[in-house]
Amino acid sequence: MNTLFSRLVSLLPAHAISGLVYKLTRVRLVWLKNALIRLFIKVFHVDMRQAAEPDACAYKDFNSFFTRALRQDARPLATEAAAILCPVDGQVSQLGEIEDKQIFQAKHHHYSLTALLGGSEALANHFINGRFCTIYLSPRDYHRIHMPLSGQLREMTYVPGKLFSVNQTTVRMIPGLFARNERVINIFDTEQGPMAMIMVGAINVGSMETVWHGCITPPYRNEVITWRYDPQTVSLDAGDEMGRFNMGSTVILLFGKETMDWNEALQDASRVQMGQLLGRLNN
Repeated sequence: MNTLFSRLVSLLPAHAISGLVYKLTRVRLVWLKNALIRLFIKVFHVDMRQAAEPDACAYKDFNSFFTRALRQDARPLATEAAAILCPVDGQVSQLGEIEDKQIFQAKHHHYSLTALLGGSEALANHFINGRFCTIYLSPRDYHRIHMPLSGQLREMTYVPGKLFSVNQTTVRMIPGLFARNERVINIFDTEQGPMAMIMVGAINVGSMETVWHGCITPPYRNEVITWRYDPQTVSLDAGDEMGRFNMGSTVILLFGKETMDWNEALQDASRVQMGQLLGRLNN
């Protein structure tokens, strides 16, 4: 059943559909973009009172609304010592320990740490038996991504791939989904060693971008591309914005062995907000 479902989903022209969504969300015809925004707010019950610009009609296009900034007081940051901040609003899909080089996706499904990291054994070795957290961003969520810890960017890698949906059904049905979808892998050096922040693409995710590079997709490429950065070239503090999804998807965090522990109050399907306590660094 899973194989059949995967094959059927693979028949969708996901990149073409996502390309059309990219264009539609940037249309600036006032009547059209306002109609799209109002419909979206109604369907997904978006609370505009939290937005820095609460007037839905003030946005130049749908994507500007979708990636809207929040009020400065909307997401207070956890202040306890050794806090690891939640990087996004969303729902915890899974969190726990990396078992050697295997990451739990859903019941009956694990996927390869090395495959997730674009086939790099060198990167994977940093996270063997470490910790992982997968957070799904629904359409109604805030779609900017922030730093869990202060860190210096070491490298960023674009990995081409599928654009399967990342909703609960496809995550349960498609083996290795997160290691098969298009993704952007960001490796930061932190006080506790390397940290990976992986932005996973999906159907209708018209674009992924970072604050230091700008738009990474589109264009959709057919090869792995890595950008390496000198120390201190890109240095971000905990809570700083590091990127955004122009439409929704998933973020995966990776930490090394025995460097941290997840907040014991969190479990699968927990709702989370950017800035809340996601975990704690070990001494």
